Amino acid sequence: MQLPALYKIHQSFDGQQVDDIPARVSEQIAALNLHKRIKPGQTVAITGGSRGIANIPLILKSVVDELKSLGLKPFLVPAMGSHGGATAEGQRKILHKYGMTEQAVGCEIRASMDVVELGWPMPGIRVVEDRNAYEADWVVVVNRAKPHTRFDGEIESGLCKMILIGLGKTEGATLYHKAAVNYSFGKLVEVAVPFFLEKANLLFGMGLVENGYEETAIIEAAPPEGLIALDKKLLAEAKRMMPKLPFNKIDVVIVDEMGKNYSGTGMDTNIIGSKSSVEITRVFVRDLHPSSEGNAAGVGFADMITDRMRDKIDLHATALNCMTAQAFAGARVPVSFPTDRDALTAAMATIGLTESHESGIVWIPNTLHLKEVMVSETFMEEVEARDDLAIVDGPHEMVFDEAGNLVDAPFRH
Repeated sequence: MQLPALYKIHQSFDGQQVDDIPARVSEQIAALNLHKRIKPGQTVAITGGSRGIANIPLILKSVVDELKSLGLKPFLVPAMGSHGGATAEGQRKILHKYGMTEQAVGCEIRASMDVVELGWPMPGIRVVEDRNAYEADWVVVVNRAKPHTRFDGEIESGLCKMILIGLGKTEGATLYHKAAVNYSFGKLVEVAVPFFLEKANLLFGMGLVENGYEETAIIEAAPPEGLIALDKKLLAEAKRMMPKLPFNKIDVVIVDEMGKNYSGTGMDTNIIGSKSSVEITRVFVRDLHPSSEGNAAGVGFADMITDRMRDKIDLHATALNCMTAQAFAGARVPVSFPTDRDALTAAMATIGLTESHESGIVWIPNTLHLKEVMVSETFMEEVEARDDLAIVDGPHEMVFDEAGNLVDAPFRH
């Protein structure tokens, strides 16, 4: 197997960024004129999710500080459906792994899987809410808007999803994913979110958008009556800024790591998979990030993995997540190979008539960090012709160690 040399390239994305996060949060909350609705001493439940959102500890601390300055008593609740093994302690651990500790955010964390039923806005659709949030005087929803990995719409992942599935805990996540077999998510939002807003004491929603470099680009708050419109607006911005693979047709994509910290499906299907416009012949995933704790939901979108990754998969946690999401394909474990060399040999043998030394390879760290990636020399003519791509260094040979595994890519250094 003769592999092509690789070049490290830099991709240019929209670099819009919030320079002073606490000031931006303060400005947004001040504009809501909360003093007209609140009373000092009231409690406020703030949502903390299960994604690796840029600057999320600082954002939440800034929200906490502003609420405290108004005389309120904020606390954090895990809002993440069935993640963390569907246990309160597991969800608390996920918050901690993303830096959302009590010390970092400046308030107590109250974790429970118990929910309270708010009612039935229509037959078959039941709305539930985290008990700790329900018992608070107010609720504040904080979440990042981004394209969903399975469906398209005016609203995908964001504030509305955090309300229905995050605050719904395992019961809510199961209910809405089951209902999504019969109704679009847009229909569920149209029916269930206004019902939630009527029954629950939502103080405000704070939506976030990240640019293509995984930096906080937008922080914007809205009162309950403006939450749905804000979610739509921020999704459009998120789609505009979203990073992507550099080419439209690729023979082999090598993914260093997948995991829940990168995407709900381990690998974002907007980058690799059903929602991507890129034609990819083979996807090889080398490893699973430790923070996933064995949850490899989305591994089924790979063509091949390594034995070392396979051995890290918690089949129960993966199956639970995929069953809750009604997405069984994501739990299917691909063919695994003892080494990276073995996996790449199989990949090169199954890309059609293209010779391995002429193959189009793109090697990425994961589907979230795409600023610098490795690409084979096959793409150099296109790279040199485009303003949004620049060669950083190279060429680099693909080097294997004695065990037959790739030596770390230069984008890691």
